Amino acid sequence: CTLTSGLCAVLLLREHRRRALPLLFWSGISFTLIAIANALVFLDFVARPGLDLALPRAFSMTLAVSLLLYGLVWDAD
Repeated sequence: CTLTSGLCAVLLLREHRRRALPLLFWSGISFTLIAIANALVFLDFVARPGLDLALPRAFSMTLAVSLLLYGLVWDAD
């Protein structure tokens, strides 16, 4: 999931550089934060099981959804 979200973020941000649409920017940033949250899930449960990363994961996903919602509601034309 981390690699897929990261690839989506790269493709969305690359397209934003070509066409400069605000929704592409907000979606790209949101997918970047989703990729970070997925990487934290991997670290939390697989790489370092004793490390509790629930709060950073929740913060990253909340920020990702909030930015995507902002882009969809207020910044989309």
